[in-house]
Amino acid sequence: MTVVRFAIPMFALLAGAAQAAPVKIGVLETLSGPQASTGQAYRAAVRYAVDKLNAAGGWNGQPVQLLEYDNQGGPAGASDKLKAAAADGVQIVVQGGSSAIGGQITEDVRKHNLRNPGKEIVYINVGAEALELTGEKCNFHHFRFAGNAQVRTKALVQAMKQGQALGTKVYAINQNYSWGQDMERAIVDNAGAGGYQVVEKTLHDVNKIQDFAPYVAKIGASGADTVITGNWSNDLLLMMKASKAAGLKVRFGTVYLDQVGNIANAGEQAVGHFVVQAFNAEAAGADGDRFMADYKAKSGHWPVATEPQTVFGLEMVADALKRTKPVNDALDVNALARALETTRLKTPMGEASMRAADHQVLLPLVVSVVAKDAKYKADDTELGFKPVKVFTAEQAAVPAQAACKMQRPG
Repeated sequence: MTVVRFAIPMFALLAGAAQAAPVKIGVLETLSGPQASTGQAYRAAVRYAVDKLNAAGGWNGQPVQLLEYDNQGGPAGASDKLKAAAADGVQIVVQGGSSAIGGQITEDVRKHNLRNPGKEIVYINVGAEALELTGEKCNFHHFRFAGNAQVRTKALVQAMKQGQALGTKVYAINQNYSWGQDMERAIVDNAGAGGYQVVEKTLHDVNKIQDFAPYVAKIGASGADTVITGNWSNDLLLMMKASKAAGLKVRFGTVYLDQVGNIANAGEQAVGHFVVQAFNAEAAGADGDRFMADYKAKSGHWPVATEPQTVFGLEMVADALKRTKPVNDALDVNALARALETTRLKTPMGEASMRAADHQVLLPLVVSVVAKDAKYKADDTELGFKPVKVFTAEQAAVPAQAACKMQRPG
């Protein structure tokens, strides 16, 4: 466990002796191993957001404390680190990398809260997008500040079709766990609206494949015009590398092409590929430029991939904290959760809000294409992500799942 210390505002030094029980936020991310780059991106965004929160005054006269835990890339590690976080007094847990890990955390948080009334923890999910987390596994102390497969695929298909970039034959390749299975279903579900046939579907092991050449050969042999994939981390990096090596002549529609390294791995082969994002600075105009500049000044790099949605999620948490009054100089987590249910935030992309019915954020989305004339470049290349269609939160949304039976305390 790592404790990250931020500069303490002067007001806190003056009032510190009278204060008690600072709010503790714990990041439970994959900070080592093959998926570490994904976890480190989430960590960087949380650090930026917490620093901003503390610069604005913290909570209850004190700076918020940020603690970091390496879940080592798996549900078992996450479960162990959640216990450590609870022992350390963490009240707000943040995680995003992997729905398998997210599923473990939300269940562990649910059980912890049942066993420890008055010492509840809230799970701030900034990237685990499996449908079950806001479906049959929904619970009062879980809030998702990211999309899901149905939302992402709906926007991606609509934008690609309108841009006459979709074709009539689609290959679906995804990781074989909850998120990848959701993506495969979403690709099939959107075939009618998209006017395409799913010519083949592949589910493969997660982060175990070192050579995607056989998969790329299957895609080429299928006659597909387009590949739609929810792959992320090494599985997308290596697929882009193999596609470049084979000279694969298909268009990719993705969720995570904007992760660091993908454009560098694909090179010119990436031109014309699509990604559905929560943020594109070019689409956001002057507000997007300001956010980019501030983030780079504070963190040393442009915000990419999941970093903007993580910042926006933590800003919504900050807003809810501001509206949650201390009880006996401490945070009432149940009161914070009730405040989160009504949170709205103006992001550079437009307004985002939390849906109380299932604790799924409703957020604007943008579909972008890899192009040489994009304003911001990726991976130190000449290529970047040029926006082609922006969806408001209402346009991007899909209905809450009937499987979510939200149970509220009291």
